[in-house]
This record gives sequence, structure tokens and C-alpha cells, in this order.
Amino acid sequence: MTNERMLAALRQRPFRPFLIHLADGRQVAVKHPEQAAMHPQGRTVIVDQADESWNVVDLLLVTDLEFREQPAA
Repeated sequence: MTNERMLAALRQRPFRPFLIHLADGRQVAVKHPEQAAMHPQGRTVIVDQADESWNVVDLLLVTDLEFREQPAA
């Protein structure tokens, strides 16, 4: 996964929630653009979860971004 593709997903307007698919089969949900932050060097993304946990995702392990909902009209 390139950092440009991840940034595009996080910056799209209107924002569309998506799942980050990882090489080990896990999925990380990004429901709001303020829920995720990219490291300044662009290799990792930190995703906050509703239960106050968080995921650190290495972009080299991302296999796909799955957009689940259409943007609001």
C-alpha cells in the first residue's frame, strides 16, 4: 500500500468509511477521518477505536482498502 493511496482514502470528501485489510487476515475499520493519523514519514497509520484501543498499521502489510458505505448525497 502506498502512503499516497492511504492519504487519498483519509482525505476524500465526502469521507467514505473503509476497512483496512492486512496480510494476516485482520481488518481494521476506519469510520471517520479523524479516527486515523499517518506517521509523518508515511509508513504507519494509527487508528483509534471506539473502545479507546488503537491499532498501529504498517502500510507494507496492507493488502486492500474496502469502502463499505457510499458517501452521503
